[in-house]
Amino acid sequence: MQVVKTVTEMRKLRRQLNEPVGFVPTMGYFHEGHLSLVRQARKENSTVVVSIFVNPTQFGPGEDFQDYPRDLERDLELLEREKVDIVFVPSEEEMYPSGFSSWIDVEGVTERLEGASRLEHFRGVITVCAKLFNIIQPTRAYFGQKDAQQAVVIKKMVADLSMNLEITVVSTIRESDGLAMSSRNTYLNPEERQAAIVLFRALSLARELWQGGEKDADKIRHEMTSLIQKEPLARIDYVSIADANTLEELKAINRPALASLAVRIGKTRLIDNVLLKGGK
Repeated sequence: MQVVKTVTEMRKLRRQLNEPVGFVPTMGYFHEGHLSLVRQARKENSTVVVSIFVNPTQFGPGEDFQDYPRDLERDLELLEREKVDIVFVPSEEEMYPSGFSSWIDVEGVTERLEGASRLEHFRGVITVCAKLFNIIQPTRAYFGQKDAQQAVVIKKMVADLSMNLEITVVSTIRESDGLAMSSRNTYLNPEERQAAIVLFRALSLARELWQGGEKDADKIRHEMTSLIQKEPLARIDYVSIADANTLEELKAINRPALASLAVRIGKTRLIDNVLLKGGK
C-alpha cells in the first residue's frame, strides 16, 4: 500500500494503475460504514484508491472542523488490512493552495435538507469531490447511503458535467440497535448514545406506516416528529419525506421517496434516512 501526499505524485502514479480504478473519498476516522465502501470497491475493481482529507470548506462557522475525530495511523492500518492499493492524504495547502477561488455549485437539490440547515456545506463537498475526481480519475467512486443527499448531489454533478465515472451508493451500516454508524457518534456520552436510537426508531416507524399502506406524507412526518419529541435529549432540525431523486417534499408518496431527518442529541447533530421504494 502506497501513501501519497501530493497531487503531482498522485497524478504520476495514476498513469501506472491497472484499470478499472475504484475510489473511496473519506474524511477518515474509519468505522464499518467506511470499510464497507472499501470492500465494495475492492470487489469490483483492479485498483482501489482511498483519500483521507478532512475538508474545511464543507464545515460551517461554529461546526466541528477542529474537533472532528482524526487518527491517521489507525486508518492506514485498517486500509492495509483491506488490501487498498493507494491512500491519498493531501494537506489543506495541497488541496486549497494560496489564491484558490474556484467553486462548483449544483442548484436545486443542494438547497433543501442539509443545504437549508448548513449554508455553503454542499459547495465545499461538491468542489472537493470534483477536484479529487480530476486528480484520481477513477472508473467508479463509492459513497454511503447514510449521506443520501450527498450521493444525490454528486450523481447530479457527475451527470451534468459529463464526468466519465460511475457513482455507486452502498447501503448504510448500522449498530446492533439500529443507530447509523458515524464518526460523530464518538461525541455522544452514554446517555446521549441511548437517546440517539430515536432517529432509527422514527425512520422505522415511517417505513412501517408506508408498508402498511399510508401514502399521506404529512401524516408520516407528523408521526415521526411526535415520536422524536418524546425523547428529552433530542432537538429536531428537520424531518422530511421527499422525492428520492429531486429531494422535493411530497404530499403523497406516489413514487420512490426518501424519509430523512437531522436531529441534535445534546450538542451532536446526527443524520439518517431510509428509502421508501420497491416494497422495502
